[in-house]
Amino acid sequence: MVKGLTEKDLGKFKLVGNIDALGRKLVFQVTEISVEKDDYFSRLYLYDGRRVEPFTSGKKDANPRFSPDGKLVAFTSKRDKESKEAELYVIPTDGGEARLLAKFKYGIKNLRFTEDGKGIAVVTPIDVEKKPKDDVHIIKELPFWFNGVGWIYGKRSVVYLVDVESGKKKRLTPKNLDVGQIRFHNGKLYFTAQEDRERKPMVSDLYVLEGRKAKRLTPGKWSISDFIPLDDGTFILKANTRERGIPTNTHIYHYNPETGEMRKLTKDLDRAAYNSLNSDVRGAQRAELVFRDGWVYYIATDGPRANLFRVNLDGKIERVIGGDRSVESFAIGDYIAFTAQDAVTPLELYVLRDGKEKKVTDFNGWIKEYSLSKPEHFKVKASDGVEIDAWIMKPVNFEPGKKYPAVLEIHGGPKTAYGYAFMHEFHVLTAKGFAVIFSNPRGSDGYGEEFADIRGHYGERDYQDIMEVVDEAVKRFDFIDPERIGVTGGSYGGFMTNWIVGHTNRFKAAVTQRSISNWTSFFGTTDIGYFFAPDQIGGDPWSNTEGYWEKSPLKYAPNVETPLLIIHSMEDYRCWLPEALQFFTALKYLGKTVELALFPGENHDLSRSGKPKHRVRRLELIAGWMERWLNK
Repeated sequence: MVKGLTEKDLGKFKLVGNIDALGRKLVFQVTEISVEKDDYFSRLYLYDGRRVEPFTSGKKDANPRFSPDGKLVAFTSKRDKESKEAELYVIPTDGGEARLLAKFKYGIKNLRFTEDGKGIAVVTPIDVEKKPKDDVHIIKELPFWFNGVGWIYGKRSVVYLVDVESGKKKRLTPKNLDVGQIRFHNGKLYFTAQEDRERKPMVSDLYVLEGRKAKRLTPGKWSISDFIPLDDGTFILKANTRERGIPTNTHIYHYNPETGEMRKLTKDLDRAAYNSLNSDVRGAQRAELVFRDGWVYYIATDGPRANLFRVNLDGKIERVIGGDRSVESFAIGDYIAFTAQDAVTPLELYVLRDGKEKKVTDFNGWIKEYSLSKPEHFKVKASDGVEIDAWIMKPVNFEPGKKYPAVLEIHGGPKTAYGYAFMHEFHVLTAKGFAVIFSNPRGSDGYGEEFADIRGHYGERDYQDIMEVVDEAVKRFDFIDPERIGVTGGSYGGFMTNWIVGHTNRFKAAVTQRSISNWTSFFGTTDIGYFFAPDQIGGDPWSNTEGYWEKSPLKYAPNVETPLLIIHSMEDYRCWLPEALQFFTALKYLGKTVELALFPGENHDLSRSGKPKHRVRRLELIAGWMERWLNK
């Protein structure tokens, strides 16, 4: 018998990311998953163009940045065991002791040196008003909480400037703005921020700090996630105009604040300018825009792959780093450095120099000891003529002529994608003797806005695509036992799993994760519900009461015959706990076969960044449910 991956092998993965580059040197972060200690540990490494060496020794060192002269590296950590605050450190690049500069109560979201290297700008949340001394929450605004963060009402992210020598800090930006990305240029601080996240939750603007006042440079109708100031006073923007709501692709633009002219540089490539591929062993990744020699470098999702592209001010687009893989983070010094993974190769660091690519780390070389099932791609022509990308993974110990149970996996989003990125979950299932089927149905990212736009039509064309993928897989791969197929998915994939079991009895087992069962409760209880549901379903629960109910899997609970396991995190504010509770209650009340697994202290990202022991237990529950019902 060959050796396949198990649930507990999660603890062997090393997550490489957060690169910064200066000249020939790189600094980057490596995160380890400790199942034994039920925690994540990270440290920094240096690459000098020849060899990789450990750089820091802390257990929580992360987010490195070079100083402009390359003599220092700033980073975040938590070395004080008694403190719950995030800590900002600097350390000489040539070696020495790290020096604590400042602490921040609610964490550090971003950091960047000033141009002269004498200061470090830090983005951190603060309380904008005094909180009551008791434990009563007095809430006056939306959103009041956020997944993975907790309570955010009365808080805004601001910029503090920390003196590199003294550690003294002073606030630079006003309390009414919620700051995101920051950059310095010609002595000025530029930043993105939301001014009204309640009424304009999908709008973030570009600002410049003039004295103590922030001047808005964009018209208050786009979502700007990154930018680069140019010497002529214009800007490169990574922005989403929301012309088509959430399915709108993020593009690279050239913007002139004086004239208001906004040119879409990437108009010839209808792809989102970020990585939207699914992976459960990704870790922290930094993929900021880089402007070099007239070219803007950025990552885009192109079908089932995420590659590095560049575009110039004339709109010419070139693929810089291609291949059937997922480019995760990158930085450019004297050469291009990037992290990448594919379906059978976990994350590593690579460099591209003089047109030649070189792998410079082997943190996940242990994977070579295991037998992995490589996904086999196949096209499915949907009933309306559109081609759908799909994949099949054979069981690890595959024997020709034998019939195997299969598990259909459905991704979240819906505007994300499956593709050439590593999914530990899939490999665990194939090692246990299951075939795994997955696809990118309508609603997925990477195929253009028209393909991604299923607003108002959840459970229609997307559901048909998924079912037609299963039909084609059974027809094409005779080793699949059509009587033993299960289905699982999380977030949107959880919604679709709930929808499927209410509309067909074809599947013999189902596991729904972090799901939506009722669009009305989702609208009123979750961190994004009040704007996501109107965009995706249409209207609100008062103007479209019937539509919200028609698209809710809860309506179809009486139809469910498939044994269903519901997995949900108790602090999932993206799809809050009532989504699981009401579906479970309805199915139990109706006499259906259903079980509910609740994970305390976890949020919507349980499968990606939850406590290691909980992540292992989740995989055990999924595999165990499928074994229970499909191996009969």
